[in-house]
Amino acid sequence: MKRGTRKTAVVGVALSDCGRVAGPTAYALHAQAARRALADAGLDRAVVDGFASAGLGTLAPAEVAEYLGLRPAWVDSTSVGGATWEVMAAHAADAIAAGHANAVLLVYGSTARADIRAGRRTGTLSFGARGPLQFEAPYGHTLIAKYAMAARRHMIEYGTTVEQLAQVAVQARANASLNPEAMFRDPVTVDDVLSGPLIADPFTRLHCCLRSDGGAAVLLAAEEYVRDCRTAPVWILGTGEHVSHAAMSEWPDFTVSPAAVSGRLAFARAGVAPAEVDFAEIYDAFTYMTLVTLEDLGFCAKGEGGAFVEKGRLLVRGGELPVNTDGGGLSAQHPGMRGLFLLVEAVRQLRGEAGERQVRRRDGGLPRLGVASGTGGWFCSSGTVVLGKD
Repeated sequence: MKRGTRKTAVVGVALSDCGRVAGPTAYALHAQAARRALADAGLDRAVVDGFASAGLGTLAPAEVAEYLGLRPAWVDSTSVGGATWEVMAAHAADAIAAGHANAVLLVYGSTARADIRAGRRTGTLSFGARGPLQFEAPYGHTLIAKYAMAARRHMIEYGTTVEQLAQVAVQARANASLNPEAMFRDPVTVDDVLSGPLIADPFTRLHCCLRSDGGAAVLLAAEEYVRDCRTAPVWILGTGEHVSHAAMSEWPDFTVSPAAVSGRLAFARAGVAPAEVDFAEIYDAFTYMTLVTLEDLGFCAKGEGGAFVEKGRLLVRGGELPVNTDGGGLSAQHPGMRGLFLLVEAVRQLRGEAGERQVRRRDGGLPRLGVASGTGGWFCSSGTVVLGKD
């Protein structure tokens, strides 16, 4: 086949055990997710010649590959926070198209919740105090505070209300109620969100993602492998990535996320428009992330995110644009760097494997186009992937 023209399909996806998982190490969760993804695809690990991992080990991904018994000829350890996995999927698709790899496994696992419960680590207050961060960390400028400050800027600039932000959490929980694997499934109301303990103004606890254990794996393969797979292929149609800043002082506009660039690139390369997309999986460490990413991906105009989300548009049942159909990081699971979970859920939706939370088109058919958009750091990076069945 002519070099550089091969299409890339997602042929296997899986989660490890998630939620409250005491006992297995993070390495074990990597292995569990990887085995399940290979089984989902119906392929043997011998076909895997590319490997991507981040967040574990001193020499990631070498240590994790060794643990899994893999000897890849193509590797990626790009680490840009929650956007890591969408960026890695873009790199893997490029490598497959160029003939540098045939089957690439992306895998992640974390025992974030169990480690805190056991006293092996504490909550992360900052990412450190070296380099540019040294000018912010001494003032207690935590990750949550950075997101809260950005949300407040959007509220001042566009009149967005805390009730509208709360609607993101309410609708995520409604979607989670349909997901038997979600960590929290009981319904919540706007009043429940607003009356919770304040974490960082304007965020109360339910504006913030939960902390869980868990892992995920995604297997990408060249088009000629599809005929040997157990599952129907989901194609990577277009990708985009962007890094905007590291220090908050270098962020030109708190109301614009890097998804404004990664999304534009992904949709242009896929040859589709946001209006054609049937659902979106969006990184949601905080409610504001969902709202501003919807704007920047083009699902509504800048400043209109609050009005967009308050009308139930994000719901699996009855929503115009179902968002975070598994409940997202706000209700389903969030073991850190959750971007790989977005890809797993998007693939399950396009295959029609989502059970009660399955998205349907207006004609009753299965969705044909979905988007997964991950965000890293404090809106520092973004990766967006457009996926489709045809």
